[in-house]
Amino acid sequence: MSSTLYRHGVVHSAADPFAEAILVDDGTVVWLGADDTADGLVARADEVVDLDGALVAPGFVDAHVHVLETGLALDSVDLSPEGGVHSLADALDAVHRAARDRTSDAPVLGFGWDELRWPEGRPPTRDELDAAAGGAPVYLARVDVHSAVVSSALSDAAGLDRLPGWSYDGRVERDAHHAARDAARQVSPERRTALYRRALEHAAARGVVSVHEHSAPSIDTRAGLVELLELTADAASGLPHLVAYRGEQCVTVDDAREILAAIPGLTGIGGDLNVDGSLGSHTAAVRSPYTDAPESSGVLYLTAEQICNHLTAVTRAGVQGGFHVIGDRAMDELLLGLRAAVDVEGPDAIARMGHRLEHAEMVDAPTLAALVLLGVRLSMQPAFDAAWGGPEGMYATRLGAGRAAALNPLADLAAAGVPLAFGSDSPVTPVDPWAGVRAAVQHRAVDQRISARAAFRASTRGGWRVAGLDHTGAGELRVGAPAHLAVWRAEDLTVQAAEGQFSSWSTDARAGIPLLPDLGPDAPAPVCLRTVRGGVVLHDTF
Repeated sequence: MSSTLYRHGVVHSAADPFAEAILVDDGTVVWLGADDTADGLVARADEVVDLDGALVAPGFVDAHVHVLETGLALDSVDLSPEGGVHSLADALDAVHRAARDRTSDAPVLGFGWDELRWPEGRPPTRDELDAAAGGAPVYLARVDVHSAVVSSALSDAAGLDRLPGWSYDGRVERDAHHAARDAARQVSPERRTALYRRALEHAAARGVVSVHEHSAPSIDTRAGLVELLELTADAASGLPHLVAYRGEQCVTVDDAREILAAIPGLTGIGGDLNVDGSLGSHTAAVRSPYTDAPESSGVLYLTAEQICNHLTAVTRAGVQGGFHVIGDRAMDELLLGLRAAVDVEGPDAIARMGHRLEHAEMVDAPTLAALVLLGVRLSMQPAFDAAWGGPEGMYATRLGAGRAAALNPLADLAAAGVPLAFGSDSPVTPVDPWAGVRAAVQHRAVDQRISARAAFRASTRGGWRVAGLDHTGAGELRVGAPAHLAVWRAEDLTVQAAEGQFSSWSTDARAGIPLLPDLGPDAPAPVCLRTVRGGVVLHDTF
């Protein structure tokens, strides 16, 4: 493997906050320091990159991704405002165009609709989809991908009207939604592989060097997860590293061992093993009824007994477990099961596994104390607050302003020392790590904002930590660490000061703190120039 010297820039490194250059050799960081010292290293490098003031930083880890559905979303109708859809009428027009232009019998797929952002205040109905698509099968996922609307053709083919969660107007959730997702994902092996690659290359172009794939029977197949692990096993693939989770419920240790044998390289059995659903779809299990649907308190998919059985099974198999949990009632159930597992296995055994929770949006003080004591790790999505927080957002609509203001308590969790990793839950929110960091820094609840440094670490080293891989040195730029990095261009990087040239970014090397871009609300987003995994270039604009 060749060596690359990056110079004339800014290196984000706690090991040397003043570093301007970094040398990568055989996939490892072998030196970092000042530009004048780098002059003597030019001859030994196979490639010398003039950064021209750009930032070299640890590559991002997206700790919650659905690779197949991300690929499908990138290749489907974008029903979000960013896709130009601002109303129900716009959505139906987009479906009509897609159905008119389709070249096969495959369903028309769409992702990202949110009825709360439309003046009509409701999703399309089955009859409207039938008319817009001319009778073609249609699957349109709500932005949270916990419910959808479908056409008659898709419903009839998949038998959705016989399943729990079916509504006559074409809205599907729970079992009916799982079956609808299965119908929407029936693609050839060649296209499946292409979708995987597209999603992973999309992530790499945004500075992501590793993704945590959250697979489950309602999301992708075991064989698909095996393929993903094989595709990404080596940095030479040109794709990001992949941490694999499979959300299948276990009752006994033999169940867990069977899954581990079927999917070699699995990091955990859990992830999108759902204790409940989502707030947007009214399926997150909450203690008090929804403000805008007082007849509903959501749905519990797992009981404390099932949670306990799963945790004891995976703990005995020696593998990390985890759950999707959003509502406070779901969190109560999770803690009952977790405490029962501690009673069975002992606190040391449970803590040693570092079991993780996905989302954990409703965490009050007693819950936080329990999470700390039980050694739980959290994978969260700050972009959820940016998308749905605030007094006018979805959270407030669903729960009322008071309850909504307490969601996603990032500062409380960070202050308590809970291990945090940040991700996107793509395709729920886009793979956009800087947007996630910015959302954490600009949290809509001012008292829950965290520093740029803490948010960046949760988006880089935190991902390796919650997967039990921080011992490799990944997530930091220091001598001996794997060269998982990204190079970024941002505007107005430096200012002149009497004592020399220093960055105008959000933290200051003069205080011994590695530099980061300005993450203010009006600051332009950094642009990824290069992404590197273990010394291998995944994305490049140089």
